[in-house]
Amino acid sequence: MNKKLPIGISSFEKIRTDNYYYVDKTHFIKKLFDQGSYYFLSRPRRFGKSLFLDTIRCAFEAKRELFKGLYLENNWDWDTQYPTIRFSFDTTFKNSSDLEEFIQSLQNYWAEFYNVKLSSQNLGFRNIQLIENIYKQTNKQIVLLVDEYDKPILDNIENTQLASQIRETLKGFYQTLKPLDKYLKFVFITGISKFAKVSLFSGLNQLNDISLDKEYSTICGYTHNELIQTFAHLVENRELELIKQWYNGYSWLGENVYNPFDVLLYLQKRDFRNYWFETGTPSFLIKVLQQKQFYIPSLEKTYSTEQLLSLFDIEKILPEALLFQSGYLTIKDTIIYEDITEFELSYPNKEVKIALNSLLANHFHSQSHLITKQLKNIFYKSQIDQLPSFLNNLFAQVPFQWYTHISQYEAFYCTVFYVFLVATGLNVIAEDTSSTGNIDLTILHQNNAYIFEFKVDKGQPLEQILSKRYFNKYLNFEKIFAIGIVIDSSSKSVKLFQIQQIK
Repeated sequence: MNKKLPIGISSFEKIRTDNYYYVDKTHFIKKLFDQGSYYFLSRPRRFGKSLFLDTIRCAFEAKRELFKGLYLENNWDWDTQYPTIRFSFDTTFKNSSDLEEFIQSLQNYWAEFYNVKLSSQNLGFRNIQLIENIYKQTNKQIVLLVDEYDKPILDNIENTQLASQIRETLKGFYQTLKPLDKYLKFVFITGISKFAKVSLFSGLNQLNDISLDKEYSTICGYTHNELIQTFAHLVENRELELIKQWYNGYSWLGENVYNPFDVLLYLQKRDFRNYWFETGTPSFLIKVLQQKQFYIPSLEKTYSTEQLLSLFDIEKILPEALLFQSGYLTIKDTIIYEDITEFELSYPNKEVKIALNSLLANHFHSQSHLITKQLKNIFYKSQIDQLPSFLNNLFAQVPFQWYTHISQYEAFYCTVFYVFLVATGLNVIAEDTSSTGNIDLTILHQNNAYIFEFKVDKGQPLEQILSKRYFNKYLNFEKIFAIGIVIDSSSKSVKLFQIQQIK
């Protein structure tokens, strides 16, 4: 029988009974159970968190028939079955009252399922009653699974007041878990962000955050070997490198993984597209980047500590934490100082880099697709002499509010140019490092290297490229062009455009 691709399916039972492809991650369940009892995992949306949680449920419910041929089949105690409660917040709430009603409905469902009574109207006390009564009814400790714990907050993050109200509702729900330790056998909680002030991480004894734990780095997503072993017969060798460029590159301090949602949709449609990115437009993210006047080219290489990446506060949102936790940046390298560990962050892959900058370009200009097409033609047709008029037109059309406070700095003009360049799909490197300094922008296309230096109002950018020999690292390219641009901040136009072919 031909297997099917499990796109959008988070039910382990359906995947195993209806003959869908399944990448075996069950060895992680055994490892988690052997090493502890309380866990939290943060991963971006559509990375398989819900499916993994459902697999845990089936294991503790001792459904051995579903694990035939998988690691757990011969590495699990199938004689012991545990009562399992699962709360999933993968829905949308307009206010905190809706959330409270939803939680109560889930509590009522599990109370009816295990034939126990709930008398309290308070969410926290109902939790206590639910878990205590199930324990008394079954004489067994309970497995508690919470999926997308933070989604109600994230869905309303643009409304600080409402997000705070929802956070307080969830706080009342989670903080009751601490005195229930003796009734709980295993707890696993998933989310995208690690919110401060929710009492989740102080509400349970020894809750282990494995989000940046190297030994669990591939718990969600496909490793390269898993991709080959499971889907090799569906993929031609020439496709593998492109699939890697587009959908691999996510790292949580271990082996890189592919986005499973992207891989499955590509295998179904056979077209390289921004499948994952298209499932959720990060409008709030764009607003944060604009409000913070974040230097977009620095997304190629930016730095943060684990503490900053791990915490997320409604009242104080750090762009780096937001980008990392939502999957638009990933860890590329670790730098260890005496007592500080710092992470180098960048785009995970081609999909995210192109799609995010295309979205930013659209915020710069409503007709960004036409501007992007013009820019792409300039490089594909080697018409570099048209760049000054193109840039004048581009800068003239960017909305006034984007110029606030930063229009006098070269960083702004680099940002606008960079965003549209990346949106074309060209190979663009911002803050390109050389032995003598950083190049503002480098474009590598058709064995040609284009080296750009920007100045505002005054300066000799071309002379800087030549004197510092920024081009040395690209001497193996067929042609090298040094391009210096001076922008007049008052007219927002090109004051000086210099180009010299080095090779």
